[in-house]
Amino acid sequence: MNRIAEIQAALAEAALDGWLFYDFRMSDPLAYRILELPEHDIATRRWFCLIPRAGEPRKLVSAVEARRLDAIAGASSVYRSLEEMREGLTRMLAGTRRVAMAYSPNGAIPYVSRVDAGTIEMIRSFGVEVVSAADLIQRFEATLTPAQLGSHHRAAFKLRNVVDETFAELARRIRAREEICEHQLQQFVMERFAAHELTTSTAPIVATNAHSADPHYGPSEHHPTPIRHNDFVLLDLWAREPGEKAVYADFTWVAYVGETVPQEHAQIFAIVANARDAAVELIHERVSKKAPVSGREADRAARGVIEAAGFGERFLHRTGHSIGREVHGTGANLDSLETDDHRILIDNTCFSVEPGIYLPARFGVRSELDMTIESGRAKVSADAVQREIVPILARFHS
Repeated sequence: MNRIAEIQAALAEAALDGWLFYDFRMSDPLAYRILELPEHDIATRRWFCLIPRAGEPRKLVSAVEARRLDAIAGASSVYRSLEEMREGLTRMLAGTRRVAMAYSPNGAIPYVSRVDAGTIEMIRSFGVEVVSAADLIQRFEATLTPAQLGSHHRAAFKLRNVVDETFAELARRIRAREEICEHQLQQFVMERFAAHELTTSTAPIVATNAHSADPHYGPSEHHPTPIRHNDFVLLDLWAREPGEKAVYADFTWVAYVGETVPQEHAQIFAIVANARDAAVELIHERVSKKAPVSGREADRAARGVIEAAGFGERFLHRTGHSIGREVHGTGANLDSLETDDHRILIDNTCFSVEPGIYLPARFGVRSELDMTIESGRAKVSADAVQREIVPILARFHS
């Protein structure tokens, strides 16, 4: 079945008359992926493409870029002026009552909000009801092929090795009394990525002590922070195999530069790990029973554990995010805090589970693993589940 036929089957299931794609100056890169359009051609004018529930696609393009949608079957209508564009839309939408577009009501899921409010208003002015394409986008953009899932699992196993290699190198340097700072350890991780034939969009997070209480802290080469004995270290790293369609893996592990871990750090980690496991267990249970589980429900499972422990205000972010060709993908996120992600976690997708507790000016603990749902089964990637803070001087020896 080709992509257009697949979309039309999904529209029939959703009782929609069509899916209306729109782009202006690459405002919706997802449209290019879903419609399998070239992404690097000149794109300076507005275009529309309606995939109806049945029949050929209907296309409307500017005379300046009249061949922009030639990769899609069907004839294109061409406009020059704003008036001609509106007339073209009137013809395109004739007989159409309900269409999906890349927007989210009230901005609930901004990751799919690609169409500006004015364009939504214009489409509604033709008497057409516009609904969110969020579920369709997840189905056609976040669903992974067997080859992509394979690339994720290979990256996950390699990434798990890099975690141990990094902590072992830190232990070696501390024992040898060699200077080591956050930025240097970050560069060591990048070297290990290269050795394992992994690539990444941005360098990993290496955060010590109070820096770990900043969820997206980045080490500085110009203001280096040394790592010393009895320091707490958070390592957040993400990478994928080379190739445009390869899929990321994304882990966060925490360690202590000593023989034993302080009690307070261990207690906070236990709460975070219990929250992580609550989300994992809910997803496992629902998927095994073929029952739906939404991103917001999985978030609530984790968030409830941290709130019950009295640290709800110190859990600053969502529980997890979709993972795809970008480390932050376009599928359902585990989120009831930053957004209201009601989307169901579906088959052949990948996502992180990563709750955290952040104590300002002291330290922050996050534990992150990846999960996939494949052939009706939810599983943790690479079996990479951290059970305790790693006491690196006890765990790693010369």
